[in-house]
Amino acid sequence: MMSLKKSFVFIFVLGAIFACAPKKQKPNFVFILVDDLGWADVKCNYPESFYDTPNIDKLAEGGVRFTQAYSANPVCSPTRASIMTGKHPNRVNITDWIPGNDPKNRPLLGPQDGNELALVEITLAEKLKEAGYQTFFAGKWHLGDEGFFPEDQGFDINLGGHDKGSPPGGYYSPYNNPKLKDGPDGEYLTDRLTNESIRFLEKNKENPFLLFLSFYTVHTPIQAANKHVEKYEMKREKLELDSIPHKKEGEGWTKLVQEDAAYASMVAAMDENVGRLLEALAKNGMDKNTWVIFTSDNGGLSTLTRKNAPTNNGPLRAGKGWCYEGGIRVPLIITGPGLNSPGRISEQPVVSMDFFTTLLSLAGIQHEKNDGVNLLPILAEEKNISRNELFWHFPHYHGSGWKPGSAIRKGDWKLVIHYESNHIELFNLAEDPGETKDISGNFPEKLIELKILLEEKLAESGSHYPISNPGFEPD
Repeated sequence: MMSLKKSFVFIFVLGAIFACAPKKQKPNFVFILVDDLGWADVKCNYPESFYDTPNIDKLAEGGVRFTQAYSANPVCSPTRASIMTGKHPNRVNITDWIPGNDPKNRPLLGPQDGNELALVEITLAEKLKEAGYQTFFAGKWHLGDEGFFPEDQGFDINLGGHDKGSPPGGYYSPYNNPKLKDGPDGEYLTDRLTNESIRFLEKNKENPFLLFLSFYTVHTPIQAANKHVEKYEMKREKLELDSIPHKKEGEGWTKLVQEDAAYASMVAAMDENVGRLLEALAKNGMDKNTWVIFTSDNGGLSTLTRKNAPTNNGPLRAGKGWCYEGGIRVPLIITGPGLNSPGRISEQPVVSMDFFTTLLSLAGIQHEKNDGVNLLPILAEEKNISRNELFWHFPHYHGSGWKPGSAIRKGDWKLVIHYESNHIELFNLAEDPGETKDISGNFPEKLIELKILLEEKLAESGSHYPISNPGFEPD
């Protein structure tokens, strides 16, 4: 039998061994959110794209590219709220861009939704910060004014995030941004936000961190990145376009070709800076322990009440502001240290709310159940996730020509309802991804099934509906 003295020595040595053993390092997170970037704006999604995105394509080669990823809403603020909270936009009462468009001369009056993300909501940054993460935000916020900025919602550092949805001074310094000091004349905002992000990660080599880079680009105003525009001006000339084709979409016009050199240069600048940030991670030895999420807050701006919007969403119908696929399907690429079989494509439908629960699960942080689904089975095990349906609620008018409505997808079936006309459409996305043919008359039982399901989901999530406008006088 071991003597008492030897037992104490053994326990002491064993404790010293465990104390010296390397602790499992928490993963870092880099979340890259691009404003208004369409599904077809990245080459790996749409090889026919007018835009070149070599760094994003390379990211996809080392990760999982989701071809049926969706934003929670067809405009920005609701989607951003859902990313931060893991909740459907209905639950946080942000269903329009802030402060939104509330016309008084239309048949319907939209519901009065919130103008900020309430402080009682628990954000992704707050959960990670509680667990010892350094939290950094750069770029567009658009979730409230003073008192509701990123630093009030769990971020240690905020550079550029305030109440405005587009850069108030444009894309060149001076920026006229209360949360970002001006740079030298001619500095490009997309470059600057990436510079600040790289400085942050270089100072946090020893700490787990959340780096949330929320580019203002490619949101209007469309201002060319001088470094890249000449290439695309030459590329446009080769298209030999006599005119720009459009398709009527309700009260709007959808652009049917990608050809805008200035917009293309903005995409190129964004892609270049994604590459710079990834290179900085590798250079500082952080790439092996960092999850990178690259996505957009809504579909590309292809449809407006005037002609010649900035981009086109390929085969998808309409664009930003619409509940058709062009307005809600977005690029999504995820890479990270626990990824199985990099370079894969996943066709499983996923949505903005999924990021909250996925990142916290990767960090080993407990959290309350929300509207998101953990994507770890897809990332680490190549398994399917359990999801019955996705639904969208945009009960407002929008400058794209959209009128209040909602939509739901279950399997390959998608239903879109328009409240002003009470018109309902049904599509099969497997057979008709461009939503070109309404087949509601051929499948009345499916239409009824999805309509009932949509009504249940809207009620359960606390949706608010538009109401008849008593002051409306038709022409």
